[in-house]
Amino acid sequence: MTQQHSDRPDIVGGVDTHKDLHVAAVVDAHDRVLGTASFPTTRHGYKTMLAWMRSFGKVSRIGVECTGTYGAGVLRYLQRTGITVLEVTTPDKTVRRKRGKNDTIDAENAAHAAYAGVRTVTPKTRDGMIEALRVLKVCRKTAVAARRVALQMIQTQVISAPEDLRDQLRNLSRMKLIRTLAAWRPDMSGYRDVTMAYRIALKSLARRYLELHDEVADLDVMIKAIVDELAPELVSRTAVGYESAAQLLITAGDNPDRLSSEASFAALCGVSPIPASLGKTQRHRLNRGGDRAANSALHIIAIGRLRLEATTQRYVSRRVAEGHSKLEALRCLKRYIAREVYYVLRHRHREINQAQIAT
Repeated sequence: MTQQHSDRPDIVGGVDTHKDLHVAAVVDAHDRVLGTASFPTTRHGYKTMLAWMRSFGKVSRIGVECTGTYGAGVLRYLQRTGITVLEVTTPDKTVRRKRGKNDTIDAENAAHAAYAGVRTVTPKTRDGMIEALRVLKVCRKTAVAARRVALQMIQTQVISAPEDLRDQLRNLSRMKLIRTLAAWRPDMSGYRDVTMAYRIALKSLARRYLELHDEVADLDVMIKAIVDELAPELVSRTAVGYESAAQLLITAGDNPDRLSSEASFAALCGVSPIPASLGKTQRHRLNRGGDRAANSALHIIAIGRLRLEATTQRYVSRRVAEGHSKLEALRCLKRYIAREVYYVLRHRHREINQAQIAT
């Protein structure tokens, strides 16, 4: 029985992901398409899809599109089965121009990419504490945005309010204004009157702001607890706050060992210089790719260190004296900070793994 299983041909799968249906394709050891089929985005659908793929042979790896969104569910299911999963990134533009685009073609292209090992990366596992951190941080971001909109609406309404209301409110500080409005008790039956309608609207906006303010505070406590547990050494470094540390942890993922070197982490954060030399002119250009949120976090750390650290100040001054602009010096500094962060995260990841093995 074992001999028969080992004699089965190796095949490679590809999955084009969608909200309700995933389209799967299978190619053989010579990259020839063996079949395509559609499956629902449910646990039973994932199980049926894997069984369908295995009917063609032994599955060596599967390329999946959009593992962070529509493909997150199938990614978790396949990883639990022990199958190697690759995330398929940008589509092949040459193939798309020649063949066009539909779900079947996209699934076949994902299988071809996984077979050749091109346009693929190792996906984040999305089943650990960093995935929980990402979800909380996304929730916090939307709450902060909604709170900002509520404050803007309050300020706009105060400006256009009747004179007697505006005189009461125009000189109050932000939080005193919010708490004053939230404490109002307008007559809810008098909404036909302009002044009373302003009172009702301003009270509603102020209560909304306070609720969002409390929500952000609660989320901050959770985010801080996770960061303290996952990377206490990182937040102890100069100018590394909890927001920046959380973003860098999310960028690295629950499996930072998927990053082969500190240079790959720098490229992921968009701080690795890109060669742009021509002839005898040797130069590098700014990297505009990578995770821009991580790039922003590194920039905030760099600005903080430039204000607080004498060593960083001397480094930037030396770079400027060599003929670089201050922005170019900051880009170099961000590259060094990315290296420091990478080794801190890798060391902490090894400590966590060793602790789990010991228990």
